[in-house]
Amino acid sequence: MPAPALLRETLALRAFTLAKIPLLHWLRPVVVGLDDDRCVIRIPLGRRSRNHLGSMYFGALCAGADMAGGYAAMRHIQRSGRKVAFVFKDFRADFRRRAEGDVHFVCDQGRAMAALVERAIATGDRVEDSVRVVAVVPDGAADDPVAEFLLTISLRARG
Repeated sequence: MPAPALLRETLALRAFTLAKIPLLHWLRPVVVGLDDDRCVIRIPLGRRSRNHLGSMYFGALCAGADMAGGYAAMRHIQRSGRKVAFVFKDFRADFRRRAEGDVHFVCDQGRAMAALVERAIATGDRVEDSVRVVAVVPDGAADDPVAEFLLTISLRARG
């Protein structure tokens, strides 16, 4: 996705979080990659996200996973043109090492999210699926995740 489109997506994400979930807005998320398959959100390591040890606070890490998985689903919901409510039903985290830099949260299950949205609309029932989000520090060992998350997303078409 070209830089201007990523800037538009970042502004859309920040507007949504400011209006609906101000805590997420406080972390200054940036959309660094977005297509039908993959969503990558960056949270900068700074005063807002740092813990007392100088690494990213686990709550900020969890918020990043929420945004990467949630934004991937929201994108497909918006494309459907239908009203679909979604919530996270559960959340599992595996923290592997300290995040000592900006963290990229990668969700590469966009097509699975699209299929889940379609299923929710087609059936009218509540549908659920798990979404995997991997957190990496690209300035460090980008192939060695700092954390992995498994979130269960629950969707239901409204109206």
